[in-house]
Amino acid sequence: MKRKTSPAKKPSNSAGTVKRILPYLTTNRSMLVMVLFMVLVSSVLGLLGPFLVGMAIDDYIVTKDSDGLINLLFGLLAVYVFYSLSMWLQNYWMIGIAQDTVYLMRNQLFKKLQQLPIPFFDRRQHGELMSRVTNDIENVSSTLNSSVIQIFSSVLTLVGTLAVMLYLSPLLTILTLFIVPLMFFGLKWITNRTGRLFKEQQKNLGELNGFIEETISGQRIVKAFSQEEKVIRDFITRSENLKKAGYWSQSYSGLIPKLMNLLNNLSFIVIAAVGGYLALEGMGGVTIGVIVIFTEYSRQFTRPLNDLANQFNTLLSAVAGAERVFSILDEEEEGVDEKDAGELRDICGEVDFEGVFFSYDDDDQTINDISFHAEKGETIALVGPTGAGKTTIINLLARFYEPNSGRILVDGQDIQHVTRASLRKHMGFVLQDSFLFQGTIRENIRYGRLEAMDMEVVEAAKLANAHTFIMKLPNQYDTVLTQDGSGISQGQRQLLSIARAILADPILLILDEATSSIDTITEIKIQEALHRLMKGRTSFVIAHRLNTIQQSDQILVLDEGRIIEKGSHSELLKQKGFYAELHRGSLNGNHTG
Repeated sequence: MKRKTSPAKKPSNSAGTVKRILPYLTTNRSMLVMVLFMVLVSSVLGLLGPFLVGMAIDDYIVTKDSDGLINLLFGLLAVYVFYSLSMWLQNYWMIGIAQDTVYLMRNQLFKKLQQLPIPFFDRRQHGELMSRVTNDIENVSSTLNSSVIQIFSSVLTLVGTLAVMLYLSPLLTILTLFIVPLMFFGLKWITNRTGRLFKEQQKNLGELNGFIEETISGQRIVKAFSQEEKVIRDFITRSENLKKAGYWSQSYSGLIPKLMNLLNNLSFIVIAAVGGYLALEGMGGVTIGVIVIFTEYSRQFTRPLNDLANQFNTLLSAVAGAERVFSILDEEEEGVDEKDAGELRDICGEVDFEGVFFSYDDDDQTINDISFHAEKGETIALVGPTGAGKTTIINLLARFYEPNSGRILVDGQDIQHVTRASLRKHMGFVLQDSFLFQGTIRENIRYGRLEAMDMEVVEAAKLANAHTFIMKLPNQYDTVLTQDGSGISQGQRQLLSIARAILADPILLILDEATSSIDTITEIKIQEALHRLMKGRTSFVIAHRLNTIQQSDQILVLDEGRIIEKGSHSELLKQKGFYAELHRGSLNGNHTG
């Protein structure tokens, strides 16, 4: 039966993405309420200031009432002091909310990455994924720090200003509003372009980060093949794509303040001209104070429109980043264990493949009808040319991938009916690439079993023949390694990887190209340690060099995803088939692939 997965959901539009961000903001409701209250206070005080200035002109300056003017000025001072205080409080509290929000979002994203299947990472650049955890999250953070407050404040100020303007002079208010349709069409023309360009900018930034990470990780290969010029050309191409998207997105978004300033000045000219005429003629109850209030309010009316336009532009950039974050959060996780999946406990190590088929895509079968039985404690060697399916069999056994059909059994239990964590708990891996984490040698070995004591770490290193070289290092087991293990040789990195697997004390041992990168003397030492380790354990070994697997209980010879021969080393030589031909080639110095 072929197993299928449903496609991951994607944010359908910008509005949907904004709605998904809102629940993150409400995790601290009381603080958010206080912020909104301070926004309301600052908006009211911001409207009250100009109104008091107009009162001062009409009621005290024109009438030359100095005592009343002084009292009003003290009141005006108090208004602006409390206005400044409310602005500071709302920004201070909002920064905390924004940081809590992106902290939660970043943690969810990283947790999600740990729950995604291996195929997900095989399809994507690692640097591009890193960009989503860093750049895209930071983009959301910077927007939340300022834009949320600004949007609420602008809406409140806009409504309040319009209400007071209508109260003072409906005629002048109508004249002020003539800029709104001009502003609407202008902003629509701009944002139709900036939304697409900001998304393209974030995409290009992710691709550039992915290329940088890939290039830095592969510096040895770049230099070994003298490809520095090609790498530079490829970088310049990606950098130019980012520059082009950034140039046009910023150019279009930069038109918004220019447009708003132009409309603001037009509004000021209309109010000054019409208001002055009405005041001179004594019409409509317009006074000098009303004109002063109106000119300030007209600016306050266009300022929140300007702020909304700018924040909308910034919001589009944040939404582009958030969409990239949510696209990861919406990815299908590594197949969820079935509801009745049980724990795999105290296994002996018997393994069966029964008619297993698998393909990485729908077209080409990578594994075709694979069936074999491994007894407890047997060593099973997988041999064949490159692309024969050796590593795929291991991936299926560890449930990094799921077979299209057929069954894989461990101690008679279908691994589809046990949890992945309990299955992998019984497995130890020495992978083709000896990956080391940044940390001490002790920490890297202990990764195989985190609760292991220091003595157990040392014992595992001794079994892997790593103890001798470790003790020669300046800080011995406390020597700090970088991620790529620079400072020690490839063979030594392999030894540490083997020590990590030994410490895990697995029932099923996976050795994928375990000795392919090690010199002959080190290989002999490792083979001795591995033979001790394999005793009593079911081991699956992949090796290019046939001399490393001659003692295996079973050798499975694969070609084009099928088992074409099966047996011990001596049995396969007697068959004088494909394996015997590979063996003759290995004696002449050729590898199997």
